[in-house]
This record gives sequence, C-alpha cells and structure tokens, in this order.
Amino acid sequence: DAGIAALMGSRYSKATISADRGQKGFKYTLAKFMKVRGADAIIAQGRKRKAKNADFYASLERQYGVPAGIILAIHGMETGFGSFKGDTNVVSAIATLAYDCRRSDFFTDHLIGALMLVDQGTITPKSVGAKHGEIGHTQFLPGNALRYGVDGNGDGRVDLNDTADALASTANFLSAKGWRRGAGYQEGQPNFAVLKEWNAASVYQQALAIMGAKIDG
Repeated sequence: DAGIAALMGSRYSKATISADRGQKGFKYTLAKFMKVRGADAIIAQGRKRKAKNADFYASLERQYGVPAGIILAIHGMETGFGSFKGDTNVVSAIATLAYDCRRSDFFTDHLIGALMLVDQGTITPKSVGAKHGEIGHTQFLPGNALRYGVDGNGDGRVDLNDTADALASTANFLSAKGWRRGAGYQEGQPNFAVLKEWNAASVYQQALAIMGAKIDG
C-alpha cells in the first residue's frame, strides 16, 4: 500500500539528526527566548489577523472553547503564520527519528501515523515539513495530525497546509487535551497546563501565554 511504499522510499535524514542534537533555544531565559523568536512581531501580526478574520476566530472559540490569542500565538511561533513550514521530507524525518534517536518509541508512534496519513492521502511520500517531521501551519507531528486533524474550511478533507484546517485542528487538539472553556491560560490558571501538551519547554509555554494575552487584549 501507499504507506509501506513511502517507508521503503524513505532515506536517513542527516538534517533531522543534526537538528535533534543541536537544540539550544529552550535553554534561553524567557526574555531572550521571546526576543529571538520575534514575540513583538508575532503579537502585532496576530492582532491584525484576528481583526481581519474575527468571525473565523470567534467560530473556533465557540466550537472548541479556545480563544484566538493562543491559536494565533501558536501559528506565529511555529511557522511565522505560515511563512516557513519546513523543507525536510516528512516520512524520512520521522523514520530517521524512530530509528536513531533518544526517543525512538515516541517517534515510532508518529512514524505509524505518517504512514497512515499517506494511506489516507492527507500527505504524500514527497510531503515536506520541519526537521522533526512536523507538518503544516502549526507543525503537527503526524500521529497528532492523524488523531486531531479536522476539516476547518468545509471542503471534506483535512489539509494542515490549509490555514483554516490547521487552526481548527490546533483548537481541537487543545480542547481534547483538557482546555477549559472560559478559564485563564496564564501561569497558575487552569489552561496553562494544557500548553505543556503543545510544547514541553517551559519558556515556550510562558511565551505563548504572554503573547496570547496581548493578542487577545
């Protein structure tokens, strides 16, 4: 089938292993991390996007309970609002991490997810994403794309390179992980813990919370 063919056609990704061994951004202080990641620009752009598509973001909050600010902060942080979604073959990246990584079991689950996405036609053997195989506007790992991906634009398919699908899927992911409608998401508030489900680094969670509040404010 298509998934197995994609696996057989995959190659060891040196770029992926190099990226996996060289992560250093999460050792920064919060202030340095936000500066390096361009927080001010993300906040400014996020506010413009929210104002321009207010109905869309309101519909996501109605359906999933997740406010615009946090979704826009994730979109800005992950891909600069879709400006760069990666250049690494998804199946090869995930297969490499399943084979040669400190977290082989974790990535084996996502490799199976990637092959199932190929079988479904959601991605192809040539699809590209980030260095760890994340795909689309908000950089879903394939297993999460399989589990939480939803059709946000009503065309009957899930395409995480489509903005509406990706942002609806992001809201769906957060909702499924326990996001409480109407509760806060700053440190010490109920929804802050859900941000850990999106990214395990504390500076990342803190940055999302701060940026989200400023976008929503």
